[in-house]
This record gives sequence, structure tokens and C-alpha cells, in this order.
Amino acid sequence: MSRNCKELEQQYHIPTVAGSAANILDYGLNYNFKYNNGSPIRFIGFPFPVAGQPQEVHHKYVFEGNDLVSGKPMMQAFVDALTAPLTDKEKYKGPAPQDEVAKEPVEPRLLGPDTEENIQQLFIDKDWTDYLPIILPTEERVAKMLEGTTHDPKEVIKVLDWPGGNREITVERVATCAVMAGARPEHLPVILALANHVPFGNSTSSMANMILVNGPIRDEIGMNYGHNVMGPHNLANSVIGRSYTIMSKTLGGLHSKKTTWSTLGSTMQYNNVCIAENEEALPEGWQPFHVQAGFKPNDSVLTVATGWSYISSMTEAQREYPVYMWMGDLMKALTMPRATVIMDPSVAVLLKDTYGYKNKDQLCQWFADNVEKTMWPSGKKGKPFQAASINIIVTGGGGQTTWFVTDFMLNRNMITMGGSTLIDNWR
Repeated sequence: MSRNCKELEQQYHIPTVAGSAANILDYGLNYNFKYNNGSPIRFIGFPFPVAGQPQEVHHKYVFEGNDLVSGKPMMQAFVDALTAPLTDKEKYKGPAPQDEVAKEPVEPRLLGPDTEENIQQLFIDKDWTDYLPIILPTEERVAKMLEGTTHDPKEVIKVLDWPGGNREITVERVATCAVMAGARPEHLPVILALANHVPFGNSTSSMANMILVNGPIRDEIGMNYGHNVMGPHNLANSVIGRSYTIMSKTLGGLHSKKTTWSTLGSTMQYNNVCIAENEEALPEGWQPFHVQAGFKPNDSVLTVATGWSYISSMTEAQREYPVYMWMGDLMKALTMPRATVIMDPSVAVLLKDTYGYKNKDQLCQWFADNVEKTMWPSGKKGKPFQAASINIIVTGGGGQTTWFVTDFMLNRNMITMGGSTLIDNWR
């Protein structure tokens, strides 16, 4: 929002006022200006929550309530913000674009000596952890972790411009986070690929993330794609998923009520649904996800998805009732017009052998053609899904015909908030 205001004011010379809910107002006025936007934007603030409130509540906010910034009646504050002369601070336009925003203070590369208990507490106080015990990243441990890649420790993987600070993600900093998460050197190429997607998806609602791994790396590092694939039963799955959270907090600058504002949050952000696809159990004709996305079968690929909804099947699939119709029924409850269905190999076999779906694309097309739901905000019936916005992932031990329906978008076209990265480039 503030970026749009900046563009309107500086490029088109149109006065603007940003409206913000209470939970992100401080971010807009302070952190965003200092470390991200670099342009003074006038804000008005209204109470939270906003979504789902009846019209009379919104009417009261605007016409009877007071602006949370100035304390004035909302409409008066809005008019004043559009018409009052600019202050000296607000006339600032900034120097060259690359220097418009400040860099957040960088912690020293090494901390001073102290007891393990005190250092563990320091990491907690700094909000550098997921509040589970970490492996302290000593210089020796980080050096050992770096043996997992040929890349220079100082190499910059990416520079973050959100949530601010022009944060540089280097190979050594990723290795540091990998140590903290309990990873081993053989896990580092996967975690370096994952660093390309830092920070993880976050919103004012309960957004969560999903990490999918395909290709030979699954077996090389012993990832689980069989029984209990989503449970806490495998080292590689656990530490890779955890590293995403730690990187997003330490390198990505995601901190509660400062740069993240969700009321409920999501427990899935502890491990970020880190799984591998059971490619060996795919029915004939069903391609693994990374091949569908244009990679070669022998490529090792990591894909990140972001979403909100995650619905488990209530019971096992039966031949007597077409399971794809049941999946379609659950898809009607998804918030977004996209879906990823995660199914046990036995469900995939049932769909192919009993119902004739020769590949994933045929199944996705059926969903697109047949799933109808009430559309928001029109209230009319419609078909919200396109075949390209639906993905099928096969994983698990083949012991039970169960599945999940989610709106996690595994994006084959590598757009914002998702996409695939070739792990082989980070060995």
C-alpha cells in the first residue's frame, strides 16, 4: 500500500493518504518508512478487525470513530491529511533509488564468549529462534557445515527488500541458520536452495508454507516420502523445514507484531510442511511435480508454496464412491481459487485404475470443469479453478487411502510467493 502511495506522489504528483488497520499501523509509520519505503506517507488508522464486520461497523469507524493516528474524527483526519501543507520531513524525496532506505543494523559476525545458557537466552531475547533449543552456531560448526557446498561463504544469494533493510542473504549466513536448525552438511544444498525463497509467506491471517523436494537428492540425504511423511519422524524433513523458519526470522526480519501481524498464526510454520514426493510410487503416466514444471527427471528440485487452508479427508477412499468427487467437495471450502491435493500412492492408483485418470493433468481438468462454489463477493455460483492452478502431489507409505486438500499453490511458472529452485546449483 505504501509503495503505491509513494509511486502516486513521486511519479504522478497525486496527493495520497494510506489507510491502515491498527495491527499494521506502527509498521507503516515507522519500520516501513525507515527500512523499506524511504518516503514519508501520511497514514490514517482504523480499528481492527475489519474483515467480516457488518456495514454498520465500518460506517461507525469512518463517520463516528476517531483516527488512530491523530485522534480526530476519521473523515476530518482524512481531509486534513490530503490538504494540510507538507512538513519539511514530508518534502523528503530521498537520494539515488538504491540509497533511499536505511539498512537495518547488522549484528556482529561473532558474539563474545559466554556460557551456553546465556547465549541460548540471547538468541531467544533477539527473537532469532523458533523458541525450541538450537545448536549454537560456533565458528567451527559453521565451517563444518560449509563443507556441504562449493560456494564461497561470502556469496550473496539474494538481497531482501521486504520487510525492509536491504538484507543480504549470504552462503555463510544460511550455513549459520542450518547449524541452528540441527542440519548436517549434506542438507546444506537444499537449505541454500530454500534460502532463495526467504522470507516465508506471511499475512495478517493464518498463512503458512509448504516445501516440496523432488529428484535424487531425496534419497541422497535420506528424506522421508513414505509412512508418516508429514510427521516428526525424519531428520532431513525436520531440519530443512525448521531452517526455513529460522532463516525467515534471522535473515528475513520476520518478528511478531513488528513485521508479522497474524492474530492466530499457524503451527505449520514450525516445519513448513516439508515433504518429498514419492516418485517411485506414481502410477504409470503420472509425472512427478518437478517434471511437470519443466525440469528433468534426474534434477533435484525444491519448490515452495504458500497458502491458508489445509483440509484432511475424514476417512479412507472407497471404490464405491468416486474419490475425486469427494475431493472436489472439499475444494469448495478453500479460500483461494487454487488447490494442491496431497494424496497417498494408493489413492493415485485408485484414481488411475478404477476411474481412468491416466495422468495428473486429466484429474486437474476434471476439478476445473466440475467444481462449483459460491463466489465472493458476488454471491453467485461459479467455477473458480483453472486446471493450471491445481496440482497433485503423491507421497506417503501406500498403507491407507487418505489425502489432504489445500490451497497451497505450487507454482509451475515461478511467480511471486512460490516457485522452484534447482538444488543441484547449490552443491
